[in-house]
Amino acid sequence: MHLIKSEHALTTEESLSKSIFERIFEFAPDAIFLVDTKGLISRSNPRAEQMFGFTQQELVGQPIEILIPERFRKAHPTHRSQYTAHPHSRPMGVGLELHGLRKDGTEFPVDIMLSPIETAEGRIILAFVRDVTEKMKALEAQQTSERQLHSLVESVKDHAIFMLDPEGKVATWNSGAERIKGYKTEEIVGQHFSRFYTSQDVERDKPAQELRTATTLGRLEDEGWRIRKDGSRFWANVVITAIRDNHGQLLGFAKVTRDFTDRKKAADALLLQLSNALISNVDIRRLLSAISAGIQAVVPHDCAVLALHDPESDMLRIQLLETGEIQPRMLEAITPAERSSASKAFTSAAPLLLDNIDTSSFDGESLALLKTVGIESGCWLPLASKEHMIGTLVVASRGRSAFSQRELDLLCHIASQVASAVDNALAFRHIAELSEQLKREKQYLEDELNTEHQFTDIIGQSDALKRVLKQVETVAPTDATVLVLGETGTGKELIARSIHRLSHRRERTFIKLNCAAIPSGLLESELFGHEKGAFTSAVSQKIGRLELANGGTLFLDEIGDLPLELQPKLLRAIQEREIERLGGTKTIPVDVRLIAATNRNLEKMVATREFRSDLYYRLKVFPILNPLLRDRREDIPLLVRYFVHKHSRSLGKTILQIPDEIMHALTRWNWPGNIRELENFLERAVILSKGPILYVPLAELEQPGSTEEASAGTTLESNEREHILKVLRETKGAIAGPEGAAAKLGLKRTTLNSKLKKLGIKRQDHI
Repeated sequence: MHLIKSEHALTTEESLSKSIFERIFEFAPDAIFLVDTKGLISRSNPRAEQMFGFTQQELVGQPIEILIPERFRKAHPTHRSQYTAHPHSRPMGVGLELHGLRKDGTEFPVDIMLSPIETAEGRIILAFVRDVTEKMKALEAQQTSERQLHSLVESVKDHAIFMLDPEGKVATWNSGAERIKGYKTEEIVGQHFSRFYTSQDVERDKPAQELRTATTLGRLEDEGWRIRKDGSRFWANVVITAIRDNHGQLLGFAKVTRDFTDRKKAADALLLQLSNALISNVDIRRLLSAISAGIQAVVPHDCAVLALHDPESDMLRIQLLETGEIQPRMLEAITPAERSSASKAFTSAAPLLLDNIDTSSFDGESLALLKTVGIESGCWLPLASKEHMIGTLVVASRGRSAFSQRELDLLCHIASQVASAVDNALAFRHIAELSEQLKREKQYLEDELNTEHQFTDIIGQSDALKRVLKQVETVAPTDATVLVLGETGTGKELIARSIHRLSHRRERTFIKLNCAAIPSGLLESELFGHEKGAFTSAVSQKIGRLELANGGTLFLDEIGDLPLELQPKLLRAIQEREIERLGGTKTIPVDVRLIAATNRNLEKMVATREFRSDLYYRLKVFPILNPLLRDRREDIPLLVRYFVHKHSRSLGKTILQIPDEIMHALTRWNWPGNIRELENFLERAVILSKGPILYVPLAELEQPGSTEEASAGTTLESNEREHILKVLRETKGAIAGPEGAAAKLGLKRTTLNSKLKKLGIKRQDHI
């Protein structure tokens, strides 16, 4: 009973195994054949029919050789007999190049697994056949790609391209590496790549640091000195890339090295030239010449252009240097910072290479300057400092396609050095200009301090004076143009200085110019300045008063004497806030607050066309009429005490008393020369005084009638004329010298001569 049960269980197990085998046989992805020891096919699966094109009925009983290409059939029975004599399991992928033959006669690559099986009927061979067509295609494609890559790597002669293992040992070596570094493949493979570094770099563990950085970041780029086999140095640009498998495991590193020694030498030579140029001058023209000369050694060209951006006008100021001429020409132009090739490189901060400017898409006007010197092609390089864009450097040629990508790359490297030098030059020039302006302002202020002023402050308490001071207080905080009117000697300059001191420009310079004191031929130069060589005596550059007053206040006294031909230029300077020096072409921006003064009737002069109406109305934005001294008699005692104290101290005298009758007489006098006449008269009185009591030569004062009588029927000019005639008679016609009329009137000799001419006073009028 037990035996029967065991046999039944065994039969069930065999049935299950047979069922599983049938399922595998039916649905296996490989072709399966059962072959007897004579090589005849006893059975095949559906996949075999699909793979070879034979039905099972066509295969059963046929020799296995019908599935083998003709060229292999003769040898196959021998191989089969040897296998039958020594049966063993042979796995797939043993490296044999096997092929199958389809019913239609086509061949395809296969891989075969053989396994002997013992059965009750005898030994059979189980053969699994796999179509490896796709596998072979992929393998062939991989091999082709590897061959192409190897060929490409070997063809690159100016790049050292090689592989490192994870420890940094050289695994591959190309011909470019052999040319650059000097090692043959058999000499360097297996050696550590640190031998390419300088001893200083090795000591500070730079090779290992670079591998660690590449491992962490995936890529590293560096430039520095490297060592060849013969011990010589070269400047290398190095890129190291980490190579990993699909699982992220580090396999090694790909390393590309380029020899940039020429580029390094060119950059160093250029920096040296730029440094020398900066040390000797801050002239952008000379700097452009130095830049061009430095680049010429490595990139021959016919023209160099520096286009510098002016933020205020948003224009590019272009300076062009022809380098191919025996005598280099320098051309200049200004172009809007838009639609041009220079602005394209400037705004995009990207280099630009044009092989033919005639076929470019840029505005023809923007390239007009280059076309005038025959330029056909060029490289446009953006110049950027650490904080902002400076402009564009152009290296151009008269030939088409004169520059390659390699030369553009070299110029891009040099451009960073050029940008630094130009930025420094611009900064130095700005500092030099500020220093020069401060120097000029200092000199002017020293001259001002050495010139005796009539007042240190405004003296008086009269209502007329208070009205004027209220006007000063109102207009001072603005930048409005002020026209101060009044007779000679009323203190118009003092009013102008008060306006300046109360304005936001008080920290800058107060510049004055008397239009009547300077010959008309020199007045334009005094106002606007001149360039060297502008006229015969212009042996050096001169800065005009308008430019000197930049940021401050310009006081033009006696504006009525400004020549008619200069009035439009002054009007333009006021309205446009820019000037041009005499003999110059450069526009110079000026920020000046203008205060003008005159004792003349400008309205009458406009009517007679002696003064331009447009300038008059531009000056008369805020007129201030300075009161006459006779209209503020209550201020005379204060002025008398002030001037007596001032001149007593300067002359080393002590005046303690001013008699009442003297003060009364001084107060009653009309003072046609106003405050200036009063001060000069009191200075003479202090000189004549022998003791502590002021002595005044009252005989010199003609007692006037009433104020109304004195002022009736008179004008500013007639009063001034009569007063000057009186002083000339006193001095017997002498103008110059300490006792001359100019000194007594408190005027310069040249000013008095101008007034004599203006008032029509001739020698016979006072002799």
